Amino acid sequence: MPENAPEIPVIDLGPYLTGEEGALERIAAQLRKNSETVGFYYISNHGIPQELIDRAFAAAAAFHAQPIEKKLELKVDAGMQGYLPMRGSTTRSSDINPNNKPNENEAFFVKREGQPGVTNRWPEVAGFKDAAVAYYDALETLAQRLLPLYATALELPADYFDARCDRPFSSLRFSHYPPVQAYADNQFGIAPHTDSTFITLLAQNKVPGLQIRRRDGVWIDAPVIEGTLIVNTGDILHRWTNGRFLSTPHRAFNISDKARYAIPYFFHPNPETSLECLPTCRTPGEEPRFETQTTAEYMAWFRGRNYDHVRKAQPAAAAE
Repeated sequence: MPENAPEIPVIDLGPYLTGEEGALERIAAQLRKNSETVGFYYISNHGIPQELIDRAFAAAAAFHAQPIEKKLELKVDAGMQGYLPMRGSTTRSSDINPNNKPNENEAFFVKREGQPGVTNRWPEVAGFKDAAVAYYDALETLAQRLLPLYATALELPADYFDARCDRPFSSLRFSHYPPVQAYADNQFGIAPHTDSTFITLLAQNKVPGLQIRRRDGVWIDAPVIEGTLIVNTGDILHRWTNGRFLSTPHRAFNISDKARYAIPYFFHPNPETSLECLPTCRTPGEEPRFETQTTAEYMAWFRGRNYDHVRKAQPAAAAE
């Protein structure tokens, strides 16, 4: 690695998004290397206006500034829509840390408008719905545009994921991490975990706090790089690629003296998409490392492990 090169790489999407000749193959090669070695990367020239990102952060702050009674009127349901109170989740799906304390954050979840079963309940916060829908649409569009890069990186036809992800089972989370002067042992803003996703898109936060775990076990800060988004592989793509693309553990703190907000967008394939090992991700005769599930089946397991209100609503066998 060149001297002073960032441990989390930066990929310039500009040439690809503008259709420059050869950019698809060149950037797919970068993505492949990063996904097989780091699992996180930054994207610059991604096309999401900063004004839209700022509106989404302002919406998060305005929502969480409400009295707790107002937020609880929209308490999260089993479909993960609505308000998750402070310490309302415990990260049990981690296999790198014995997480046994609730996360020190609160959140509001939004899903794709018009999707079957979606009943977003909007807060009485001026401009919140408009900002949330506009930001959600922009991130979904960007995620869809990244799919040919992932397919090419995996030696698949460029349109391989398109029909499998054209009705994504995705969500947008408006999180609030209050300042904590000193965290207790095994306590975190959000505990060490891997995401459930195909990929996660995260706007840069002015208040740092995100850390990722290198393959040697060392935790490193994800520095704030203005004008970029952070992208990471989630468990669904990790499983789909038979472990080839890394789903890297990460965690977050807020030891500053001000509130920290985060607006991650979690991109998943269609609910009925089968996550069978991709044909380019195992050698002849090699057995897949993971059982074949649909996106919906995997997400039911994941939510039942990490969110108590979902866990309690599921049959005992399904929650384990």
